[in-house]
Amino acid sequence: MGVQRPMTHEQIAEQLAMLPGWVQDGDAITRTYPIRYHAAVAAIVTIADRSRRIQHHADLDLRIDHLRASITTHDAGNRLTRADFDLAHRIDAIITVHQSIPLD
Repeated sequence: MGVQRPMTHEQIAEQLAMLPGWVQDGDAITRTYPIRYHAAVAAIVTIADRSRRIQHHADLDLRIDHLRASITTHDAGNRLTRADFDLAHRIDAIITVHQSIPLD
């Protein structure tokens, strides 16, 4: 993938405007999803698989009723890059699918 270039404050604001629910937290973007525990576990497996394929990952914090994702680019000195926003869009799509799967 190569080392990504850190984004400017303006670029970050533009990208965040296209990602409802995501907020900047220092040099990372974060989002907390209300999701059932078992659906979140399944989503984490899918997120991990996609992350491996694109060679970029999120820090994930699973709780009984929610999942928190935090993303930054470690290879860019823990700064925000376009790869972070690409992964955020992917995570949103994955969570949407897993939230809609009924549990019996």
